[in-house]
Amino acid sequence: MSCVPAPPHAVARQRAERLARSSKPFLARGGPRGERCPGCRLLPSHCLCALRPAVPTRAGVCLLMGDVEALKPSNTGWLIADVVADTFAFGWARTVVHPDLLALLADPQWQPVVVFPGEGVAPERMVEALPCNADTEAPGGTTGKRPLFILLDGTWPEARRMFRKSPYLDRLPVLRLQPGQRSRYRLRHTLHDDHLCTCEVAALCLELAGETRAAQTLEAYLDVFTHHYLQAKNQLPVDEGNALHQRLRDVSTMA
Repeated sequence: MSCVPAPPHAVARQRAERLARSSKPFLARGGPRGERCPGCRLLPSHCLCALRPAVPTRAGVCLLMGDVEALKPSNTGWLIADVVADTFAFGWARTVVHPDLLALLADPQWQPVVVFPGEGVAPERMVEALPCNADTEAPGGTTGKRPLFILLDGTWPEARRMFRKSPYLDRLPVLRLQPGQRSRYRLRHTLHDDHLCTCEVAALCLELAGETRAAQTLEAYLDVFTHHYLQAKNQLPVDEGNALHQRLRDVSTMA
């Protein structure tokens, strides 16, 4: 499958910025000879670019990314940015905050909400549904603010550190999801089956915002990405006619 060039999205730009700051090359697993497509980070023989879905959404996603998260080929924040046009990505640092991030959080069109399990969070900050001024009908028939889901993209210890040491998030409501499912993510090991990957969390958020088509597309896209990734890892061809690819075609084109 040939690579299809596409404009770099927020996570691709974050990756380029992080590479520019590196004092030595970042070598993903597979060693220095592992040529990868710049559009999907997979081996060119297993490129996913031609299958990239585009689904309009009203909700947005803001990724706060751990130091090397954008460099990892297995990062699923990249998939979110492929599907959700209004995806923003910022590298996280304890002592420095990107001014564009602060401007985004202050933008009146958005209702930011931090997605976090709730450990150590003050009860008055916790919500299990979208805040009442997000994605609701306002007086006069105008629409309310657009939901902006802030996802902490990194390992679980990194995510806890981001949450605790980011004072600019302290004033925002915290959304606690009730997934009721085990993670299907198979590209990294986790000690807990209920710890979802970033892409799975984003799909749950989109479903909560009423973006069912986008949520299902993101889930299907993750499954297809996982298939391509593991087939490349095991030096096996991609099966473009399997049920995973068909589901992605079905959900991304449904009305």
